[in-house]
Amino acid sequence: MCNLYRLKAAKAEIAQLFGAEVPAGTNMPEEMYPGYPGLVTNGAEMRTMTWGFPLVLKGKKGQTLKPKPVTNARDDKLHTPFWQSSFERRRCLIPVTQWAEPEGEPGRMTRTWYSPPGSEPFAIAGLWRPTDTWGKCFTMVMVPSSAQMADVHDRMPVILRREDYPTWLGSSSAEAEALCRTWDGVLEVEQTIEGWGR
Repeated sequence: MCNLYRLKAAKAEIAQLFGAEVPAGTNMPEEMYPGYPGLVTNGAEMRTMTWGFPLVLKGKKGQTLKPKPVTNARDDKLHTPFWQSSFERRRCLIPVTQWAEPEGEPGRMTRTWYSPPGSEPFAIAGLWRPTDTWGKCFTMVMVPSSAQMADVHDRMPVILRREDYPTWLGSSSAEAEALCRTWDGVLEVEQTIEGWGR
């Protein structure tokens, strides 16, 4: 599952590629982590939302624990109560230049970055919803991994082609679900010696 991604692009480039201006004064960190803000668009406007739907858990004594950000929605779970209303009514595009997966031995894992060929930002299929906990939040939709990264993780984000943006954002849930498929193209891979957790 993806719990780290990058967006390394100027605001003007993002606006041109996604047809929506980045609001003035928007803080744009290059790396996005669960529970922190990231950019999403509905095709008409770009806005910042918290990455991860809040999941409130109970402790062993029944006490309410700090909410956990659920950053990934599996394609085979989109019709379950946790995701269904967002999938049917609140789909979004998440601009990304690379996403990372951990590789290596536990405690010594490093970051490996993935992206389709080219340096332009691309869109990962997303869902969003308003929450009382963190305001508006978003999550990525995940599908089984391609053969190229199956040894690293069994799931990967849904990468949308530009011609499919309107379908994901505005069509029926059945048409959108048809776009939830494993990327069939080549992926660029950047292996690093940078530690996974820092």
